[in-house]
Amino acid sequence: MSVLSSLVEALATGAVEVVDLTAPLHEDTPILMLPEPFGNTWRFEREEISRYDDRGPGWYWNNFRTGEHTGTHFDAPVHWVTGQGLDDVSQVPPARLVGPAAVLDVTARVAENPDFLLEVDDVRAWEAEHGALPVGGWLLLRTGWDARAHDQAEILNADENGPHTPGVSVECARWLAAEAPILGVGVETVGTDAGGAFAFDPAFPCHSMLLGAGKYGLTQLQNLARLPATGAVVVASPLPIRGGSGSPARVLAFVER
Repeated sequence: MSVLSSLVEALATGAVEVVDLTAPLHEDTPILMLPEPFGNTWRFEREEISRYDDRGPGWYWNNFRTGEHTGTHFDAPVHWVTGQGLDDVSQVPPARLVGPAAVLDVTARVAENPDFLLEVDDVRAWEAEHGALPVGGWLLLRTGWDARAHDQAEILNADENGPHTPGVSVECARWLAAEAPILGVGVETVGTDAGGAFAFDPAFPCHSMLLGAGKYGLTQLQNLARLPATGAVVVASPLPIRGGSGSPARVLAFVER
């Protein structure tokens, strides 16, 4: 039996489960909110064209508009100034949209401190237990933040000092960009950086360093609790928008049961 035939059989029998890591996209999908004078992304908006009526008796369809970085989405390198001149979302090689996943569970620590930052030592401790980060794979940071995905205020968790959401430290972002064998980082928050990352030096280190290194970001993921620490395979499917800095994406994981 060929490899692909084996996969098809495993999917049919349930030996391999497909887990959807995508938050459904709708008009109330939370978005990142930047302070003035910076521009902000559009929310998801939809306009009905016809619905089995005189505008089109046999079909239902809609127009929609939204930002490239709304909802569960893919960050291409060109999204950040450090990645200008690198791949836009249509230029990302298809083979780099599929890769093994390393799931780092820090939910208990985030419950105690919403400003939690992942450090290199945390990754090293995970590697000591589970093995090295996968070559050409994703580091998925499980924080439990997907429980807040239904509400704009809860997912941003902001006060007068700004948002308080977990993320990655400057040193860890630098290490993940320059030394780790991964192709990108996936998170449950609205962006790959921590809520307080605007005040880091440099600001927004995940965006600046990983995208500048030709790596990628996935955001607003769900159901990471259904993935093992190792062994899952992630498929990220952004729209190949020519010149696009990113795209809403359907992100799936294959999990052997």
